[in-house]
Amino acid sequence: MKPLHYLSALAILAFATTPASAQLSKPEATMVKTVDAEYERSVALLEKLVNQNSGTMNFAGVKAVSEMMRAELEPLGFTVEWIDMAKAKRSGHLVAKKPGKKGTKKLLLIAHLDTVFEPDSPFQKFVRKGQEAEGPGAGDDKGGMVVIVAALRAMQAAGTLKDASIEIHMTGDEEDSGDPIEVTRAPLIAAGKVADVALDFEGLSIENGKDMGVIARRSSNSWKLEVTGVTGHSSLIFDGTYGDGAAFELARILHRFRTELPEPNLTFNVGLIAAGQEAVVDGDGVRAVAKGKTNIIPGVALARGDFRTLSEDQSARVRAKMVEIVAASAPKTSAKISFDPGSYPAMAPTEGNKALLGKLNAVNRDLGLGEQAPLDPLKRGAGDISFVANDVDGLVGLGTYSRGDHAPGETVDLDSIRRQAKRAAILMTRLSREKAQ
Repeated sequence: MKPLHYLSALAILAFATTPASAQLSKPEATMVKTVDAEYERSVALLEKLVNQNSGTMNFAGVKAVSEMMRAELEPLGFTVEWIDMAKAKRSGHLVAKKPGKKGTKKLLLIAHLDTVFEPDSPFQKFVRKGQEAEGPGAGDDKGGMVVIVAALRAMQAAGTLKDASIEIHMTGDEEDSGDPIEVTRAPLIAAGKVADVALDFEGLSIENGKDMGVIARRSSNSWKLEVTGVTGHSSLIFDGTYGDGAAFELARILHRFRTELPEPNLTFNVGLIAAGQEAVVDGDGVRAVAKGKTNIIPGVALARGDFRTLSEDQSARVRAKMVEIVAASAPKTSAKISFDPGSYPAMAPTEGNKALLGKLNAVNRDLGLGEQAPLDPLKRGAGDISFVANDVDGLVGLGTYSRGDHAPGETVDLDSIRRQAKRAAILMTRLSREKAQ
């Protein structure tokens, strides 16, 4: 038998190392139990969603997934609306609203119905492999939609959903936004102006085995560069009549981009180039055709690319510098750069976003989970929450964890449904009880 003082020491140690879940309220404990009890239901819903193709351009498929979401949300007390987006050449968006207690914070939940996998993709089916599953959009973003449903059902079971003011936007064209983007994102932007908190249910970020918090997303800006020069016999290039030609001028511009644009939190890319006696880019902007010979000075050179920034001020600065570089034309050439209007703005790491992550980490402590440190913004792409980031504090990454997104073999960690739904349910409950600003 161990000495009494030894046993006492063990008891103290056990108490000290007990997970902080002892801090959960009774309703919060009910949420935890509900998420666990309904785990297989959540997986079954994910399988159903994944097996319905909803590639962005499969308008009927996107609408079908929205109807599956309608069937989940209406029994929870939400009024569900379908916003057709034919005018932006896309399917549409699902918007669900539920009023809560007057004077409390309004929560905006964001996810998307579409995937990158169109009906002609060979990758179409949900395949479960233990605690993982492969499938098109299994993580991005059908896993996120499942987390929303699981969290809301847990809140309903605990009696906290009825007083929560929640608006849900599930866009139908996140992967390939409609045109004009001002039209297709208008409903989301309007919702952001009246919300107090925005929660984005795209995928969870994990780094070195630790769940990360995301308080910033960089912008996505597309650009087009068109260069013209005097074409003729190559033996006369660089002289006073023919000049440098379009290809060399394009190379000069791109080299200056590479050497003069770099600054913290900025990346930029050249995705498509064509040059020759003739060169054209197709209407979709993804294919180029060029014609020329080695002994003909190129008269046309084209390039398309993007750049990503952490703030709108940075975006404006980069655009101005690119315009300045393009304007310094080589002899007998001219160039112009244009920026696509369908850009995704930046979500800057504001103090409000940092405070919101602090509240999520309070939930983590009470659940006995590790703290989520802020993720480096360079490791997260653009997303829909950026359209409301200037109007409302927000968090990203409340969906499931997955790997291989946007490619055949996309794999979701099914067990991440549990901890993400628990986090979301408790966080939303606590936020919904705070006074509106």
